[in-house]
Amino acid sequence: MTMKSLILALGIAMLGFTAPASAFSGGNFPACDAPQVLSYIQKRFEWTDRMLLKRGLAIETIEHAHRNRSRYGDQYWSIPRLYCHGTARMNDGHKRQIWWLIEGGQGFAGLRDNLEFCISGLDPLKVHGAWCRSVR
Repeated sequence: MTMKSLILALGIAMLGFTAPASAFSGGNFPACDAPQVLSYIQKRFEWTDRMLLKRGLAIETIEHAHRNRSRYGDQYWSIPRLYCHGTARMNDGHKRQIWWLIEGGQGFAGLRDNLEFCISGLDPLKVHGAWCRSVR
């Protein structure tokens, strides 16, 4: 291995070490109450209800959106995660607890962020475990 290729390999490895930590430090990682996050949850729930649940439900608003906790490690393979919580006001007049998780760099093929959410009582297939455990 030449000195040039060794320096290049070391530089690429160093980039890998710094990328996950930067996700929570002002990069493009959205906040729990960011409008694009709340809008995405509403649209995706509407699609899920229309195609799977078929209950005629929709989220009118998401209130009290806040960070529940965050987690990221200091290793290059660590995945930054932002756990969020709020109250979903549904079109049937009920208020339900909603939890969502934003994972840095876990979108399709590792590009962009991934967002998963779960509404209390509306996860009949237990996709997110009992009581929405995996996104809490």
